[in-house]
Amino acid sequence: MGGLYIGLMSGTSLDGVDGVLADFSVDTAPRWLSHTHIPFPDALQQQLLALHAPSHDELHRSQLAGLELSRLYARVVQQLMQNHDLQPNQISAIGAHGQTIRHRPVIDGEVGYTLQLNQPALLAELTGIRVVADFRSRDIAAGGQGAPLVPAFHQALWAQSDRAVAALNLGGIANLSLLQPDAALLGFDCGPGNMLLDAWHQRHRGGAYDDQGAWAASGQCQPALLAHLLGEPFFSAPPPKSTGRDLFHLGWLDSQLQAHPGVSAVDVQATLLELTAQSCAQALWRHMPQAQELVVCGGGAFNTALLRRLVHLLPECEVITSAAKGLHPSQVEAAAFAWLAQRAEQGLCANAPSVTGARGPRVLGAIYPA
Repeated sequence: MGGLYIGLMSGTSLDGVDGVLADFSVDTAPRWLSHTHIPFPDALQQQLLALHAPSHDELHRSQLAGLELSRLYARVVQQLMQNHDLQPNQISAIGAHGQTIRHRPVIDGEVGYTLQLNQPALLAELTGIRVVADFRSRDIAAGGQGAPLVPAFHQALWAQSDRAVAALNLGGIANLSLLQPDAALLGFDCGPGNMLLDAWHQRHRGGAYDDQGAWAASGQCQPALLAHLLGEPFFSAPPPKSTGRDLFHLGWLDSQLQAHPGVSAVDVQATLLELTAQSCAQALWRHMPQAQELVVCGGGAFNTALLRRLVHLLPECEVITSAAKGLHPSQVEAAAFAWLAQRAEQGLCANAPSVTGARGPRVLGAIYPA
């Protein structure tokens, strides 16, 4: 079953919704026909951020946020269809990830849960298109982490038979996919990508992010603080592992800074950039030291200071962005959920047990008819 699919992603960076229109109608490589992005309204962004911590009346507020988010998803879908003068019956399905506000895959050694705000029934109603959602829960039910899900997509696109390739998604959280010839697919979250950099910049400078890492580049990394941050047990934990705002948030950073009083705001930003670069590079060294190529995607691919550090830290590895592979860095995750929606419709397994730790392959996603 081929056809046209739409993938929607709103990630931990909380910057908005990305949508990609994909054509899977031929057996060769998929075609990425169109992309659109709609930023979150300020009120929705603040509500989603607040919902990451327990608070008053959060069940009611989360449902209202999910409804607003799904209406925003519908606007993205409509824009994508208008770009190509398409009607709803020409789209096979929408893959809608939802907005993660809790991710606790294991609790006291038992199966946990993951929670993405979404209203897929409303999205199907608003668009007249079948919707595939809730991609992570089945993997968690099978004992997996439910994350990351994109390594299987990276493998389908970028794996080579004669070269060790890694893909690094620098979203709010950074995750690695390790694509080795004649070896099992590996992938895991390796730490904060843009999340702490963005939050610290917003607190001290305003604006959504540190454009090209210019503010960080104007400061000095503090080695003692960096070593303290890298002491977080998550960094040394073996895969499978996944994380999010449940761990890496401003409260976590503030608690770490208590042991390092007097560090200037700009030097904290420089240290956070080095934290992201070193945690990613160390994870790659540890788990695939023979990597010959690193494909970087996500918003962090536009942070030139961060890319410079990755190039410096990985001298034996060619560091490129996914644009060199034909897919814009900001489109990769949304494209992945178009691919995952197609897999669900075909009844094909889409998780990678070697990545998530699940007991076996599983078909991912719940389908909401048009």
